[in-house]
Amino acid sequence: MSNQHTTHYDVIDNKSQNRFEIHIDDQIAFEDYEFFTTSTGEEGIEYKHTFVPDSLSGRGIAGYLVKIILDNAASRNLRVKPTCPYVKSYIDKHPQYQANSVFHGAKA
Repeated sequence: MSNQHTTHYDVIDNKSQNRFEIHIDDQIAFEDYEFFTTSTGEEGIEYKHTFVPDSLSGRGIAGYLVKIILDNAASRNLRVKPTCPYVKSYIDKHPQYQANSVFHGAKA
């Protein structure tokens, strides 16, 4: 039985770097992003690369970050383009995000 509990991390939108960040112990985990417009004129956000420092691995940080940014995109009515393999894999495993992903059937 796992005794892990869900930890809350603050996710910062670092607009100057185009990335969402989590700062822990002088380390930064992040997701690079870029905005785009679909062929039908809808606004979208492309998640390009997920990075978690080795010293922070195994703590569920990447999954936490991706859930937060996907929820954020949905709340802002942004289509999601998960070019990052980690984000695409997360969406593959969480059907509630698939209708909003251009790689899972949403219009690109």
